[in-house]
Amino acid sequence: MFKIAITPEIPDERKEPGMIRCLLEGGWDRVHLRHPGASRREMRNLIEAIPQELHSRLVLHGHFDLVNDFNLGGLHLNRRCPTPPANYRGALSRSCHTIGEVKENSGSDYVTLSPIFDSISKSGY
Repeated sequence: MFKIAITPEIPDERKEPGMIRCLLEGGWDRVHLRHPGASRREMRNLIEAIPQELHSRLVLHGHFDLVNDFNLGGLHLNRRCPTPPANYRGALSRSCHTIGEVKENSGSDYVTLSPIFDSISKSGY
């Protein structure tokens, strides 16, 4: 089984790097850095606070240009960031919200399907 953790929407600069490190050292395969409101600088600071040997297991949900500065594990496409940068050749994952979207995106390395259960952030979704 491929284990993926997704960070909460709002970053916690003090606790998050350590939590990500614990997840990856504890056997999780990837941690998706999902902070839609974070600045490029905040994302850079977060990545830099995580040991470099774990960077290849981090996946960005935004600020895709940072992939050029770090050896990251991939990019995650979603409605906010639907296409990778030109000439990007690394791993791609994608958010899907229907089985039809899953089928349409069979070229991705993997997809996420949500919500499966009632959503706190998207009531009635």
